[in-house]
Amino acid sequence: MMMIYKIINKLQTTVQDFQQRVYNKICVSNGLKLGKNVVIRNHVSFGSEPFLVEIGDETRIGEGATFVTHSGFTVNLRKLEGYEEVRNFGHIKIGKNCAIGNGSVILQNVEIGDNCVLGANSVLSDSMPSHTVYSGNPAKYVCEIEDYGDVLKKTTIDYPLELEKDKKQLNEWLKANLPKKFKAAE
Repeated sequence: MMMIYKIINKLQTTVQDFQQRVYNKICVSNGLKLGKNVVIRNHVSFGSEPFLVEIGDETRIGEGATFVTHSGFTVNLRKLEGYEEVRNFGHIKIGKNCAIGNGSVILQNVEIGDNCVLGANSVLSDSMPSHTVYSGNPAKYVCEIEDYGDVLKKTTIDYPLELEKDKKQLNEWLKANLPKKFKAAE
């Protein structure tokens, strides 16, 4: 029975990967600008105006990220007297070597500099300078990228790096050797 679940899961993942690749190609044909070696996970949306989005080289976009290039609320607002002409569109630009966390929302008229991290489930409504980490809803400055790197250095897991060539072997090593340590409750 477990083998059937694994097969179904693999099929579902393969279909989702294919759907995202097709969607990405459609967005690029509609003007989305993608740099070299950009990684886009599944369920990412570039909105109805992908031509307003630009993403730099080596950037990674987590699953479920959403790029909002216009305010859909203006449709409702235009029904009110005095707001009939309200329209709202804007560009989004992501720099090189950035990481956009799963479930993040990036709003129009926002630029993210190079070497930035936007935390998972963040809502970014203001631009981010290069070499920074932002997180939250609304997303706010957390630290410089080097500070974040120093924190990650302290929690780096020491394992044989050649295992990274074989995900199955790496997973087996992690199951057998990764210490169970948890952050203390505050």
